[in-house]
Amino acid sequence: MTTVLAAILIHTSIQAQIIYIDDSGRGQQKEAQDNHFKQEGTPAYQLQPMKAGAVQLKVGLFSERYELNRRYLLFLEAPKLLQNFYAEAGLNKEYMVGKDRRIDDYYWGWESLSGQLRGHFLGHYLSACAYVYAQTGDATLKQKADFIVSELARCQEINGGEWVGSIPEKYMYLMADGRPIWSPQYTLHKTLMGLYDMYAVGGNEQALTILDKFADWFHRWTQEMIDKSKPEAIMNGETSGMLEIWANMYELSKTNKQLNQQKYLDLMERYGNPWVFTQLMRGEDALSSDHCNASVPWSHGAARCYEVTGNKYWFDVTKAFWRCAIHEREQYCTGGQNAGEHWIPKGKLALFAGENNQEHCTVYNLMRTAAYLYKWTGDVEYADYIERNLYNGILAQQHPQTGMVAYFLPMASGYKKGGEKGWGDPTMDFFCCHGSLVQAQNRYLQYIYFENHEELTVAQYIPSTLSWQYGGTKINVEQDFEGNQWTKNWDSNRFKILMKVSCEQPVTFELRLRLPWWLDQKAKVTIDGQAVSVNQLHGYLNISREWKQNDIVVEFTDRLWTEPLPGASGMYAFMEGPIVLAAADGEVQLKGDASRPASFLQRELDQQYRTVRWTQSHYRTVGQQKMVRLKPLYEIADEAYTIYFPISK
Repeated sequence: MTTVLAAILIHTSIQAQIIYIDDSGRGQQKEAQDNHFKQEGTPAYQLQPMKAGAVQLKVGLFSERYELNRRYLLFLEAPKLLQNFYAEAGLNKEYMVGKDRRIDDYYWGWESLSGQLRGHFLGHYLSACAYVYAQTGDATLKQKADFIVSELARCQEINGGEWVGSIPEKYMYLMADGRPIWSPQYTLHKTLMGLYDMYAVGGNEQALTILDKFADWFHRWTQEMIDKSKPEAIMNGETSGMLEIWANMYELSKTNKQLNQQKYLDLMERYGNPWVFTQLMRGEDALSSDHCNASVPWSHGAARCYEVTGNKYWFDVTKAFWRCAIHEREQYCTGGQNAGEHWIPKGKLALFAGENNQEHCTVYNLMRTAAYLYKWTGDVEYADYIERNLYNGILAQQHPQTGMVAYFLPMASGYKKGGEKGWGDPTMDFFCCHGSLVQAQNRYLQYIYFENHEELTVAQYIPSTLSWQYGGTKINVEQDFEGNQWTKNWDSNRFKILMKVSCEQPVTFELRLRLPWWLDQKAKVTIDGQAVSVNQLHGYLNISREWKQNDIVVEFTDRLWTEPLPGASGMYAFMEGPIVLAAADGEVQLKGDASRPASFLQRELDQQYRTVRWTQSHYRTVGQQKMVRLKPLYEIADEAYTIYFPISK
């Protein structure tokens, strides 16, 4: 039998991606794939994150970054965010910039009225507003987001009752005919995602109605592509995020009788058989040199398919993606694995260290994949991954003063954050990473505390307060760093965590504390001054007892260590715990024993009248030809910097 392979060109901003459809076996593949969507039971969850609003940040680094992002969301103007939706619906004729119009009457960059990705950012904005409202009760943001949803409903009605895109419907047909249209399904997915989050997290019922009507268009279009023998078009236009949204809607349709369950099952099936899944399940390298952020969302879709069907096939696909993305290739010390938006081939990490590494979107989306796997397995590997990327991606790629995003994070010496694109501008850029920025800076509240049966797990050490109920008893859990407290201890340890458990009445449950990946000595833990036995270096410390009003001190050794650059002899990064240290300087040759960084780095301390009393994680070299200062990568702003240093004995 002759196999016909149809090569379908998918246009992205960087490269053309080739997907192959096996025409001769299409019927058999379709039948086999349909079995994967059959309900097989209830998915297994080891842990569940707390609902939005249960966790509040205490004053410190994370709350400062959260607040920068919240203020940016408040700064943005709803009519300008809607400009492309208005234009598509013919609602505003004043889109000429001339003597009577100002350039700042519009948003530009990827939101420009002539751009093919125009309108993508609004979906990110809605998602971010939904979470901030649920977490803080910010009524102003809720009002702005609700207004946007109501205007989208108006645009949808004018457009005929279904289409509510910021780009023309014909883009989808031009793409299906092989025309080079820039990622229309990526753009449309963001609107779908924003509407879903406004309903599911933000409590806006109108958003669900708009989304359900918009889904009718996609159901009809995908059927049309199948009828015209163009099913490959469904996988075109950077479509990877679509599977997750249809799985979300399929789950809603199980309990909401106003939603057509078969419609969403159809959409899951039509979007649920990309070639990457076949490659992953064969154990092949499906990712090297592929467009990184166009592939990561496939793992989210597979994860949600597992959660809504219980079919273990989807669990296996998600695990296979993680294996190929993380286990089978090297990572930079920050956690990044890509260059120029593409997965770095195995064994080539050092060769690709340059100006345009670690796209911000990939950091955020891979953390989401880790969060899915953490819920299902409880394996600390995924919480450890989230911790590394929180400090050295999410925080490091947000400007510490302006809150703007660095599209790339260079790994080579002498470059500035953002790479060739620099820092994002509040109104003139709106990159894809601009969108993941506004979501990422409020999502870390979901990574701190988890519950399951008789357990409460502390997965991340971030100053915060949890309001929790267990067995009808109200419980508050607080955690803070000693370094955030006023203390006479001049050498206070930023990894000494002060916790309080306050229960309405005595209650017995198990408290699980994550023991991080970077420890080289066992943690020291006390409860009300009494030492607790810690039997392992990494994993979890399980404490089962009756709780009422208890003080817990968790002290992790303040470890300074080096991590080599894979594939480059003698090149090392300095880390303090999970935090990458950087020098605002070009490449500097250091002499010393790389296994003993404390022998040529000395801590710098400072006392200040402010919330964070001690200058944390600041060092300077000693005994070197040139003195170099190092500080956390997340503090680097506009200066050129170095992460990896050549070190010789």
